[in-house]
Amino acid sequence: MTAKLNDIANTVVLAGAGKMGGAMLEGWLALGLEPKHITVIEPQPADSVKALAARGLRLNPPAQKIGDVAALIIAVKPQIAAEAILPLAAMAGPSTLVVSIMAGRTLAFLERALPKTAIVRAMPNTPAAIGRGMTVAVANGRITTAQRDLAHRLLAATGAVEWITDENLMDAVTAVSGSGPAYVFLLVESLTRAGIAAGLPAELAAKLARETVAGSGELLHRSPLDAATLRQNVTSPGGTTAAALDVLMAANGLDPLLAKAIAAAVKRSRDLAG
Repeated sequence: MTAKLNDIANTVVLAGAGKMGGAMLEGWLALGLEPKHITVIEPQPADSVKALAARGLRLNPPAQKIGDVAALIIAVKPQIAAEAILPLAAMAGPSTLVVSIMAGRTLAFLERALPKTAIVRAMPNTPAAIGRGMTVAVANGRITTAQRDLAHRLLAATGAVEWITDENLMDAVTAVSGSGPAYVFLLVESLTRAGIAAGLPAELAAKLARETVAGSGELLHRSPLDAATLRQNVTSPGGTTAAALDVLMAANGLDPLLAKAIAAAVKRSRDLAG
């Protein structure tokens, strides 16, 4: 069970309350972090964020009025990182933990603007919106045990967390799990179109594709068996599934296509690095 956050006394600053930042915010509130201990920096806040201001959340206050910051979570788009990070750096004190979820932005990039600061670089994914996210994190050498624990609790508010020590793996992490939900959604789209081409009514094809992928994902989540075993359990020799898998697992099938896609995502992640 994820640890509660109601013991955080100083401020948690969230810079960027879009889809991912907003999901993290909802997770923190669900785990007991009081709105009065949260500051959100967001030029275009959603109505839900504005409503929290009535419960004590501080929205876009001057930096000098924020007070002691326990953690600064940077959830802005990586493309605007260079212009966004300098104003945010003014909010970080000597004991502030900085957590960045900006794709491609390295610890070295963050350390240039935040020298002598404990920093965690993390990559979550969009299932965080329903508490089923997957986040991978790596820390710089300045992080204390207590700060790592705080980072873990803040990140775990939206799902599972894995820590790595080799930052070079983050580009592949971004390509596999950060971008991964889009690949799954594309599978649903493609399966729907294939069902329609096979003669199914469009609405039925869409429902079959959606529920099959959603149900299979839940089975994979709950089952102790690995994906290969679950696949084999569906596949009867000489049956319909085997006929389809012969195509998907051919030399020019799904594996090489996904490998090419992941390589393109890895390259783009490296291009975004600063």
